[in-house]
Amino acid sequence: MSNRSNPVSPRATMKDVAVHAGVSQSTVSFVLNGKEAMRISAETRARVLKAAEELGYRPRAAGRPPKSVSQPTIGVMFDELATSPFATISIEGIQDEAWKHGVMAEVVMTGGDPDYEAAILSKWAADRVSGVIYGSILTREVDPPPALMKHRAVLLNCYDAAGQMTSVVPAERRGGEIATRALIAAGHRRIAFITGEPWMDASLQRLEGYSRAMTEAGLPLESGLIVEGNFLPSGGRNATLRLMASRVRPDAIFCANDLTAVGCYEALKELGETVGKAIAVMGYDDQEIAQHLTPALSTVLLPHREMGQWCVERLLEPEGSPPFQERMACPLIPRASHLRR
Repeated sequence: MSNRSNPVSPRATMKDVAVHAGVSQSTVSFVLNGKEAMRISAETRARVLKAAEELGYRPRAAGRPPKSVSQPTIGVMFDELATSPFATISIEGIQDEAWKHGVMAEVVMTGGDPDYEAAILSKWAADRVSGVIYGSILTREVDPPPALMKHRAVLLNCYDAAGQMTSVVPAERRGGEIATRALIAAGHRRIAFITGEPWMDASLQRLEGYSRAMTEAGLPLESGLIVEGNFLPSGGRNATLRLMASRVRPDAIFCANDLTAVGCYEALKELGETVGKAIAVMGYDDQEIAQHLTPALSTVLLPHREMGQWCVERLLEPEGSPPFQERMACPLIPRASHLRR
């Protein structure tokens, strides 16, 4: 499989507008869609509109309008939606990119039920959809439903073992390397890593990236500096308390995701430590909470929106290319938590 990488799109999202304006995404949606009946103050409306203008936000309505009732459609199938914010981000990217080309996206959640997947794929075959995006909330190997092979299809955030289908996943190992190198560049040497659950691809690959960067820098991989977490604040807190009580005290902690970092912050606060002074913290995911921690959390972006856009581009380009796997770059989002002050 080839390993091609695209730059992350700088286009502003509704989330960006919400953060810039200091309001919720729901408020942004109501304001930008002209919902005058909602009880939103004139001052808030003005702030949202100003933020959208400053960021260059373009609503989906800026895309090409439908031509007819026989509108081209892409089917989007996810195993889960409610348990993760990342599926929603991918769907937004899919819808925006499809609409730019006058194509609609029809989204379903299957819960991984093979019978339901087969029924939906049969419906989409009858509807003659332009293609299908088969997605997973966890980066993992999947066994695609047989009926998917009858469609032009792309795998989103997952891959098949045989490599028979084009797929896109985050470049997690490189993301782990980038995060660790940023900590090393900031002057840290005893860098701990709190893993996620060990059965997850993301956890294993981020750990591999950390290990590579440490080895390349000539820094020892001490077993006491690698502690298992669970991708949740509880695991981050417990792992940080263990690290800080150990014989080898770290001067930086790389957390396998941002929720782990939330728990890490809590533990350090309990111990009277100040993040960014005696100890640095790095996250991974760039969830919205990362911007609101004190100090703001340095982290690595998971490019779910860009992966969704990429899938649409592949489905709309001419057929004929052999299947391959795209590993999309996970860029560093530097804030204050990994720097020495």
